[in-house]
Amino acid sequence: MSCHRLVPCPRPTPGARALPLAAPLLLVALVPPAVAGDWPWWRGPNHDGLSGERGFQTKLTETPPKLWSANIGAAFSGISVVGDKAYTCGMGDGHQILYCLNVADGKIVWQTPIEKEFKEGNGDGTRATPTVADGRVYIVGALGRFLCCDAETGRELWSHQFNHKPQWAYSGSVLIEGDLAVTTPGGDAGALAAFDRKTGAPVWKAGNGPVGYSTPYPFTFDGTRYIVGFVAKEALVVEAKSGRVAWKTPWKTDWDVNAASPIFHDGHLFLSSGYRTGSAVFKLRKDGDRLTGEKLWESKIILGKFQSAVLVDGCLYVSEEKALRCVDFLTGKQRWSEKGLSNGTLIVADGHIVFLSETGELQIAPLSPEKYEPTTKVEVLKGKSWTIPTLCDGRLFVRNLKQMACYQLGR
Repeated sequence: MSCHRLVPCPRPTPGARALPLAAPLLLVALVPPAVAGDWPWWRGPNHDGLSGERGFQTKLTETPPKLWSANIGAAFSGISVVGDKAYTCGMGDGHQILYCLNVADGKIVWQTPIEKEFKEGNGDGTRATPTVADGRVYIVGALGRFLCCDAETGRELWSHQFNHKPQWAYSGSVLIEGDLAVTTPGGDAGALAAFDRKTGAPVWKAGNGPVGYSTPYPFTFDGTRYIVGFVAKEALVVEAKSGRVAWKTPWKTDWDVNAASPIFHDGHLFLSSGYRTGSAVFKLRKDGDRLTGEKLWESKIILGKFQSAVLVDGCLYVSEEKALRCVDFLTGKQRWSEKGLSNGTLIVADGHIVFLSETGELQIAPLSPEKYEPTTKVEVLKGKSWTIPTLCDGRLFVRNLKQMACYQLGR
């Protein structure tokens, strides 16, 4: 799930159902190219949490200069940045709202209602992150309205209504793949479904299982483009062009909370969930026009409840439900662990981990498989902060449940 796939859940209490508010490999994206430095959708331009940002400040003794803040209302949505505009979601006047803000000063350029408001005791509003491509913005509201708007004006271009809301609401962001907009309607509308991104016309659907909380994830393997649907009870790998299922594996998690983004690298597919399920890596192979998957390892070392890992040089970096960890991708062996830093979010940029704790502390540390030694620890937010940070053009964008802020990190 996206809030992008940034919709987490608190720890369950005895006798109560826990709340999972889910949540969205260097790949050649088959989509309109983003401008250098843009962060146009969930997990960034290559769907992997890796930023191309360089030269920002990594050693801070006090909170960096705040350029602006905006009270935009409740949501877990991430912040997409394209050019001089930032896109996210909030809530107000009885509606979930898609916002476009000016990057320089935070002023609202336009706001478009998505659907009626969504309220839930542990976190209200939209879960998905806006997807921006070729002058359009795509969003799925918590209640299932799939909306495409003009990126400059906010004018609605087309929409669909999905009617298989999971227990903690629609959370996956939209994947733009070539001419397709791919999402997870669920049930008879398709566990995965693709629409013409310009007209909204249905193109294909795959599977009929219930909705998960993860964003569709693309990868290329042996010359073929695929999409992973990490849905409620399984992982589906489909051919991107046709939607034909090439491989699938059962994946049962408590409360059907499959929310963290999959990762593909060099023939290997990583999946992770929380709630005692854990993680696994599968070695994929071509088998005629299908795929096979051999499980290389399975472990509870990473419990990715809503937190998506970032893969760099053979190591996974993730703040999962028990700790901030570094884990070997091909073996599942832990390299290091920081137990006081669970349930945060992170990206990797310029050889550094940029980590936001769930209480709003920014930490920056050199990327290392040997140890975690942050050179920055400063407060940038207060309160529940489960949304992945965005770093673009020297600016750090962060948000909690109701407020978005922009800080100057560039030198």
